[in-house]
Amino acid sequence: MQGKRDHGGNLDAAIAQFGAARDAWIDLSTGINPVPYPLPDIPANAWTALPDQGALERLNAAARKLWRVPDSAGILAVPGASAAIAHIPLLSKPGRVFVPKPTYNEHAASFAFAGWHVTDTLDQVDASVHVHPDNPDGRFWRSADLTGTLRVIDESFCDVAPEASLMAEASNPDTLILKSFGKFWGLAGLRLGFVIGDPDHLETLASMLGPWSVAGPALHIGAAALGDNNWAAQTRARLVADAARLDALMTEKGAETVGGTTLFRLYDVGKAVEWQRRLAQNHIWSRVFPYNTRWLRLGLPAPTDWPRLQSALS
Repeated sequence: MQGKRDHGGNLDAAIAQFGAARDAWIDLSTGINPVPYPLPDIPANAWTALPDQGALERLNAAARKLWRVPDSAGILAVPGASAAIAHIPLLSKPGRVFVPKPTYNEHAASFAFAGWHVTDTLDQVDASVHVHPDNPDGRFWRSADLTGTLRVIDESFCDVAPEASLMAEASNPDTLILKSFGKFWGLAGLRLGFVIGDPDHLETLASMLGPWSVAGPALHIGAAALGDNNWAAQTRARLVADAARLDALMTEKGAETVGGTTLFRLYDVGKAVEWQRRLAQNHIWSRVFPYNTRWLRLGLPAPTDWPRLQSALS
């Protein structure tokens, strides 16, 4: 059996250790937008019928327009980016895959589970994975950084900075770009994501996932959200302001800003576990990392949660 991996969002563990009901907690351990896209009216048949091909086509068209997908690239809606991450290593014969550290750990774990040798050194690699912007430090990559025959670019957090997208790379063979819907639009429970790129690989992925892999309500909500440019622009502006506010609050308390995106911030706090415990005693959950005992990552609070965070840090 595959072992449990280190993640944010593990609120059950926090509740087991520090008590209180789930609704009493503020979960800042993830990078999910705390002000989600407002749900549109959903037709009754989105719940009662199998997902409709027309609804899928409308979703794909909205995604293609928003992300300016090259005409030669395919697009595949999937039940969350994590579903694609688990299957992508099966697209090629196992070899050596370059996954630069530190980064989101699911990519390395999925490639290793599929029999690949995971390395963080550029030495005769057959595939590469670049999380863009990276999680947790927020660094961006360039096209020149991509390597290997199979090239995976994870843009799960790139909707906060669309001008930095490497979408033009999607027209190249053996290149796949991942997009997450749940992060920027704040609807992680919808389980919707996209893989964009090499049409042959997408056809294989579609066969692996089977028919009707994306739920009908997700098709409808996703199409509405991806087409709402005004909401996206207003959200980016709010995230910039809130990220700056969080940085100011944390640096006032002695933390040093290391990086991140406008959906999550990374701080050097010295003894991260002690900071996490202090916040958890106030029922605020944060993220620490086994590979760096100084780093604490915080997502953005919802508008009504700022006073509680400020009080917990006092």
